[in-house]
Amino acid sequence: MKTSILVDTNVLVYAYDRSEPAKQARAFAVLEELAAAKKGVLSSQVLSEFFVTVTRKIPAPLTVAQANVRVQNYLRAWPVLDVTGLVVLEAIRGVREHRLAYWDAQIWAVARLNQIEVILSEDFAAGSVLEGIRFLNPFAPGFDLTGLV
Repeated sequence: MKTSILVDTNVLVYAYDRSEPAKQARAFAVLEELAAAKKGVLSSQVLSEFFVTVTRKIPAPLTVAQANVRVQNYLRAWPVLDVTGLVVLEAIRGVREHRLAYWDAQIWAVARLNQIEVILSEDFAAGSVLEGIRFLNPFAPGFDLTGLV
């Protein structure tokens, strides 16, 4: 059985960032493939960061109403994992033992505690593995979802 794949905020954001057309197309294709295969997973942290980023930080931001619709669509279509007290403690361990930045550690902790073996993100060293969690950059040359979905 193929594993679920946790999608980090940057992948979602690029799907809506028209200032990065190559990354936008790639992000959209990856999200579409994950959705079709029912392998994509999000966390409540990712959706929160997505909302803030697409309404405030991209060159052509979405309106609050537009972003709200996108978040609602993700909530309906994708499994969303909660950030719990245990996730916070595990993230702190990730900071302490692996020197991760806290918000990256929280993404890693959600994956680890939910037995998700792959995180798609451009924020980690592509191909690295940390306690069984593999980080893949969907924007890296040669990235291919084949075999993962």
